[in-house]
Amino acid sequence: MRKRLGFVLVGLLALLLVALTSQFNPSTAASRSSQEVAQALMQSHQDDRPIPTGAVAQMSSVEVTGGKVDYGTAEGNSLTGYLARPADANATEPLPALIVIHEWWGLNENIEMMTERLAGEGYMALAVDLYGGEVAENPDQAKALVQSATANPQQLEENLRQAYVYLESQNATKIGSIGWCFGGSWSLNTALMFPDQLDAAVIYYGGQLVTDPERLSALEMPILGIFGALDTNPSPETVQQFETALKSVGKSPEIYIYEGANHAFANASGTRYNPEAAADAWGKTTAFLERHLKR
Repeated sequence: MRKRLGFVLVGLLALLLVALTSQFNPSTAASRSSQEVAQALMQSHQDDRPIPTGAVAQMSSVEVTGGKVDYGTAEGNSLTGYLARPADANATEPLPALIVIHEWWGLNENIEMMTERLAGEGYMALAVDLYGGEVAENPDQAKALVQSATANPQQLEENLRQAYVYLESQNATKIGSIGWCFGGSWSLNTALMFPDQLDAAVIYYGGQLVTDPERLSALEMPILGIFGALDTNPSPETVQQFETALKSVGKSPEIYIYEGANHAFANASGTRYNPEAAADAWGKTTAFLERHLKR
């Protein structure tokens, strides 16, 4: 009787294990996570639109050259981004470089402009495309693109890995990352991918912040975080947890939370634009990059 009962218990445990494994298999978890990420960004951008404004045409501080470039391949297709550099720089001249990661709207005109502004500060700036050439014009389209992209994080990582290798092949003296919104989260992910190789990471209101000290402990690069006090993705509380986690493992991040600023406050082509906060954040960003990529 005891022996038979033992077999029954073992069978029940096996069935339970199968059920749990099925429920939490990696593909299911990835799909669920991508939906959550997309929904959170949707809520952050509910009343936002990527509307071109006069502010988006801010010129870089020096003349730059920019254009499309293939920086790698994925599943037989070219990875095409936007590369900008100072016009007076020789094409093979070693320069500090930046991986520029777009918002949830995609690699649109605003990101190309920002890439040129960064190039005007003396960098070789490569705006990657994590959406395979697609660009959103409204929140519903952007949500679908985010959900599709984040359902396959390994593909996004490979995209960014190839961007890093491409900049190395272009004689970059140092390499940093910068991103906004969806791209802010992936700027942090790029740092986690290259914990002792990336030379600086800038995160503008990236909602998917890592707050586990163990995961952050490997990071060796300086980190700049720019956030809004009115944002809920991430909330100021989550930002503080992120900062505390970094400090608990001996890091010294530069974290700024702007009062009266919401998610996407630095996007001059969006309806959340806060020119005062954006200007101050830009000044802090260029000073940070100057310190860590040019010296």
